Amino acid sequence: MSKVAWIGLGVMGYPMAGHLKTRGSHEVVVFNRTKAKAETWVAEFGGRLAPTPADAAQDADFIFTCVGNDNDLRAVTLGPDGAFSALKPAAVAIDNTTASAEIARELHAAAKALGAGFLDAPVSGGQSGAENGTLTVMVGGDEGDFRKAAPVIGAYARAVALIGPSGSGQLTKMVNQICIGGLIQGLAEALAFAKRAGLDIQRVIDTISKGAAQSWQMENRWKTMIEGRFDFGFAVDLVRKDFALAFDEARKNGAELPVTALVDQFYAEIQAMGGNRWDTSSLIALLERKR
Repeated sequence: MSKVAWIGLGVMGYPMAGHLKTRGSHEVVVFNRTKAKAETWVAEFGGRLAPTPADAAQDADFIFTCVGNDNDLRAVTLGPDGAFSALKPAAVAIDNTTASAEIARELHAAAKALGAGFLDAPVSGGQSGAENGTLTVMVGGDEGDFRKAAPVIGAYARAVALIGPSGSGQLTKMVNQICIGGLIQGLAEALAFAKRAGLDIQRVIDTISKGAAQSWQMENRWKTMIEGRFDFGFAVDLVRKDFALAFDEARKNGAELPVTALVDQFYAEIQAMGGNRWDTSSLIALLERKR
């Protein structure tokens, strides 16, 4: 059992922290900017509520962060009463936020200067993966820190892999989002086509999902896409935030992302329809609107 600090109890962080307590049997202290959410978590799982990130990190072996963006992450780590002000030597900070590779490298350097470790460890699997403890975690950082942290991360993950040096986890998450964006658009177009063609979509999916077209999105989202239900999963606002990170990195490394840019425009249209919090599978709603 380790002493663990968890900072950020959103739709992902809340169940992930819970797995550290229930599956991992760790001693968990939580901090959340909205105190009521932290109080609810403590009432459900036990542990302790901290008034500041620094208090949460005090004497912790592992400090997890799962917040909104680079600015949020910098605030809870390096800001006033930030967790890094209490980071003890040999502790490892693990960030599950989807953020930039730059902030990952910045926090890695800051932790190393304190004799501690830092891993950028964004996740894939969505809200259901967080709730079921089946996330995929892509990690950037030093191998020694990874070896120490991997068994702890395993409490909420199905797969945990060290990709490379600091920033590699965030870059891999960008690769993940680039793949998913084009895939969902292709699935949306296919389903819309099948409907117009008058096909029995259940039979179509039962057949093609056993071939080369198979994907997680197809198996888990086709039915709700056809039914126009988008009230779960990963929100449009968040995927556009992630795409922005990928576009920024692509401008630096010279990569071309024409399909991702097109899908991003489609998501902007979904936002204009009021679908900011709809699941990313809502791309089909744009095609349905244009019928």
